[in-house]
Amino acid sequence: MGGHDDRYSHGHHASVLRSHLWRTADNSAAYLLPHLVSGVAMLDVGCGPGNLTADLARHLGSGTVVGIDRVADIVAMASHDHHATDDASSDGASLSFQVDDAYELSFADATFDVVHAHQVLQHLTDPTAALTEWRRVLKPGGLLAVRDTDFGAMAWGPEDPVIEGWLDLYHRLTQRNGAQADAGRNLAGWVRAAGYQDLVVSSSNWTFHTADDRSWWGGLWADRVVASEFGTQAVEYGLATPEELDVIAEAFRRWADNPDGVCITVHGEVLAQA
Repeated sequence: MGGHDDRYSHGHHASVLRSHLWRTADNSAAYLLPHLVSGVAMLDVGCGPGNLTADLARHLGSGTVVGIDRVADIVAMASHDHHATDDASSDGASLSFQVDDAYELSFADATFDVVHAHQVLQHLTDPTAALTEWRRVLKPGGLLAVRDTDFGAMAWGPEDPVIEGWLDLYHRLTQRNGAQADAGRNLAGWVRAAGYQDLVVSSSNWTFHTADDRSWWGGLWADRVVASEFGTQAVEYGLATPEELDVIAEAFRRWADNPDGVCITVHGEVLAQA
């Protein structure tokens, strides 16, 4: 995450980390994988618990991968769980994690061949400023890879007015934090405004439908609504009462129990050159 006193709408409650820990290079960075070249230096901005960072390091094969996040406890978790080392290992690139600021990176100009950020820009108050800083640490012609959800394009079925109300609440809360929940559709504009060239814009989905999918995804959101920073902020900002959040959580559990339940989570993706 970044500085600028940005407030993260999700926080790092266990219900949030369950989602982060599920992510892999295949389900969250497939658009980038064909462009990875062994031996390069990669920066993963907003690495969270580090599992996606570590998986990208394995796909890279050799080289250097650095994951950064602004939350020291999360960086410590990533370092512990993924045995961060400064030495290249047999199963991937060398891997390290550190606390850093997405708006003011501690690295010298032209340090990295690739900068990657998954679901980071949607939480920043000034995504173009962050992207401009990332371009500074990219080598000339280096590769930017960003992917973000577009909540406005998210589809839940069967239709449920309570879940529709949650989606409206989500937009109002993130707007209160100066963030952009519909980042997926805005990535190209932000990237171009930050001075990158040769954009390749794509999209991909997470689709949740099986019983296991619904139990995990619906249960995750049911918990997140009432127990994570999202719920805390919703009450603090006067956007919802605890009782209203309980009703939303029950709607997610109801969706999870419905064999017809489907959730399609749309992501925008951009590859571009510094």
